[in-house]
Amino acid sequence: MERFKDKVAIVTGAASGMGAAIARRLSQEGASVTLVDRQAEGLEAVAAPLEAARTMTTVADVSDSRAVDAFVKATVERFGRLDVMVNNAGVFAGGEPDKITDDQWHEVIRTDLDGVFFGCRAAIPYLEQTGGSIVNTASVSGLGGDWGMSPYNAAKGGVVNLTRALALDLGRRGVRINSVCPSLTRTGMTVDMLKDKALVEKFKERMPLGRVAEPEDIAGVVAFLASDDARFVTGANIPVDGGVMASNGQPPQG
Repeated sequence: MERFKDKVAIVTGAASGMGAAIARRLSQEGASVTLVDRQAEGLEAVAAPLEAARTMTTVADVSDSRAVDAFVKATVERFGRLDVMVNNAGVFAGGEPDKITDDQWHEVIRTDLDGVFFGCRAAIPYLEQTGGSIVNTASVSGLGGDWGMSPYNAAKGGVVNLTRALALDLGRRGVRINSVCPSLTRTGMTVDMLKDKALVEKFKERMPLGRVAEPEDIAGVVAFLASDDARFVTGANIPVDGGVMASNGQPPQG
């Protein structure tokens, strides 16, 4: 299946986890892909098995709007167009609200929310030319609150409503925008959580499918939303969560 043959995509946060899986999936389906991350070694490792002629890597911080403008422009200069923008880069900080520092708060908001907006803004003129689409990585933490995760909840909630707002603004300009909302997924960001077996079992109790997500689970949904198979889908925030959001919060019985 080559839904992205002759198309061009950018994936941020592509050095590991979901971003790496998304970049691989789009490349496997025929896309030329620019992989963006702050981690140069990780980028090169992800890019190494991909077709060199269809792959570009860029070390950049998405919280820097000028850097975002530059790698979007460089992608179009290299490949001639832009069809898909995946704003996936993210960081995490949490804790009791009165213990969260200014630096922790600002880092999460700048990367997880500002970076998404900067990516959307930079890509829009090029996507308008191709009838392209944007997929943002939000979270189930943007659809409801968590204990001890207020900066992350605020940022991801912002991504969810930003996605809706831009769908209104961009629809008649021919650009679609959606988000995926994963629950607990096996990535570098969650490695410490996954070491806590008791905590993982508590998560599984809330997951009807009974397991932690793999990055490839998210990548498949991103590829669908970015493709023409989703040509009448915009403004959607899709839970990719094993059924977590199907619950009203009451515990399982029996």
